[in-house]
Parts: sequence; C-alpha cells; structure tokens
Amino acid sequence: MNKPQQAGFTLIELVMVIVILGVLAAVALPKFVNVDDDAKQAAVNGVAGALSSASAINYASRKAKGETGSASTNKTVAITTCAGVANALQGGLPSGYTITEPTSGSPITAEATITNCVVTGNGKTANFTATGIS
Repeated sequence: MNKPQQAGFTLIELVMVIVILGVLAAVALPKFVNVDDDAKQAAVNGVAGALSSASAINYASRKAKGETGSASTNKTVAITTCAGVANALQGGLPSGYTITEPTSGSPITAEATITNCVVTGNGKTANFTATGIS
C-alpha cells in the first residue's frame, strides 16, 4: 500500500515568502512616511488656489457690472491688500491660515495684479495672485 502524500509548504518556501514580504515592506514604507507633510502642503496649495480664484471672480464680477466704491449688493468686495482677498472667499479664510503681505507692503492699486501674496497654514506656505479693484 502507498502512503498518502502530505500536502503543504516546505520550510524553504515559507522563508522565501517572508523574505519577499520584508523586501516589499522596506521598499513601500518610505513612500508613506512623508504623506503627512505632502498632505499639509496640498491643503495650503488648495487654499492659495481658492484665494486666487476668488480674487479673479470678484474682479470680473465688479468689472462686468461696473461697480465701484464700497461692497455692493451682490457680495463683491474692494481688494486693496492681499488680506482683503479673504473677504472675497466664500466662507472666508479657513481657521489656522494667515495671509502675509509682500515685503513691499504697499497696497494693491486698482487694475494691478500681484503674484507674491502668501498664505500660511500647518507650517507650510504658498503664493497666490490678487487683483486690485476699488
């Protein structure tokens, strides 16, 4: 009579699987270590993009309707500083974020566009564009 053959993995096969999993973990782990840092920068970049868009939409809306002076009935605002762009952003600037004026410190004149306004949050910074309109 023949003995039934046992099914299973050999010790060498199990060791090889463990080695392969170890190599994969060693390669993949560094990819996930800096994810938090990248996420913080992406969040600040998103806020900067929203500020740039808010400034452009506010400018276009005021120009199209011929509005000047103080805030009008359709919620557009005068933008004379980088920080003033936050007033054009629906919902305002998210908590924990601040806007820094460029080193020149001079106000944004009407029709002028500056690209070096800075928003800071989560220890990260990003530039955004502001277009002045009175």
